[in-house]
Amino acid sequence: MIQGKKILLGITGSIAAYKAAVLLRQLIKAGAEVQVVMTPAAADFVAPLTFGTLSKRPVLTGLVTADQWNNHVALGRWADLMLIAPASVNTIAKMARGLCDNLLTAVYLSATCPVMLAPAMDEDMWKHPATRRNLDILSGYGHILLPVEEGELASGLRGPGRMAEPEAILARIDEALQPPSLPLQGKTALVTAGPTREAIDPVRFIGNHSSGKMGIAIAGELARQGAAVELVLGPVSQPVPAHPGIRVTAVTTAEEMYNACLNLFKKVQLAVLAAAVADYRPARTADRKIKKQTASLQLQLEPTPDILLELGKRKKKTQLLAGFSLETDHEQDHALAKIKEKHLDMIVLNSLRDEGAGFLYDTNKITIYTPDGIARPFPLKPKTEVARDIVATLLTLKPR
Repeated sequence: MIQGKKILLGITGSIAAYKAAVLLRQLIKAGAEVQVVMTPAAADFVAPLTFGTLSKRPVLTGLVTADQWNNHVALGRWADLMLIAPASVNTIAKMARGLCDNLLTAVYLSATCPVMLAPAMDEDMWKHPATRRNLDILSGYGHILLPVEEGELASGLRGPGRMAEPEAILARIDEALQPPSLPLQGKTALVTAGPTREAIDPVRFIGNHSSGKMGIAIAGELARQGAAVELVLGPVSQPVPAHPGIRVTAVTTAEEMYNACLNLFKKVQLAVLAAAVADYRPARTADRKIKKQTASLQLQLEPTPDILLELGKRKKKTQLLAGFSLETDHEQDHALAKIKEKHLDMIVLNSLRDEGAGFLYDTNKITIYTPDGIARPFPLKPKTEVARDIVATLLTLKPR
């Protein structure tokens, strides 16, 4: 996993800096692109020239070198991993307290990638309560702390505090760069989003105010959890996340959405139908624009196909099916009736009576019901966070 990865190698003032040269050579040999950042104290132990020669990149030691500003923010965003080896007791203390008095600590505070530390110090420093507290703080930040080794120390004593050997660090880097195991990896999901439009004539249609934001957010969250997402999307202006795991099928009418869903449902393991599908459509569609008249205009409507009901009939024991219920009154009764009638594993209820919920808003307030009648209410949240709650709940369910 090291091949082609960008690694920031931070080197601090420690006698173990000589090991960093061996580690750097191994990283380069493994195919990594390495940028070395040294503290001024580190240069007293090993010359920057050594690391520059091995990395084939200029070594950075200060915020300004040769009248050039070293952009710590850009460096912090460049890397796939930041490794500080050796990490001295002094640098560890600075990192834990958020101090920023050299280029390395400035890059650290700007890093958006995982951070790994290989501590190196004498035994008494390693065991000091201040060091233990600082390491606990850094561990709490989610940083990867490599264990120290026991052996002969710079003081001449023997004990814990030696920096991990380059081979052990290399193996831990490879492990850290492995792609995460995602809960929906290998699964395919169907999501519907947005409104449908049912034509009255070539100009006018019956529709609703759905923006598609909720369904698109769910598709994005399912993709982030590893699923291959088939998104059947009605006519919306809302952008879809540029994620390789999302494939969009654009539709306009309820009939088109119905046919697309029936075709895709056969190959998915879970489906979340969040679209606001029109319940009725004109029985006849005029082929020309209907001109305004003084007399009233009557439209005869007929029901559209019930997508959720049909999928519920076809659902296999290996599939999960979730629906939405947007209500204005008797919300819980309608939601519980729908979950039973349509053979759902979960239904997401939201009410237009809740301020900030429903169509057009960037927020939503939901209650999730399962067939056992258990209600899981959630406060008003941005729809991206609501999507996380919905997917997290789905992950707790088992097909039935």
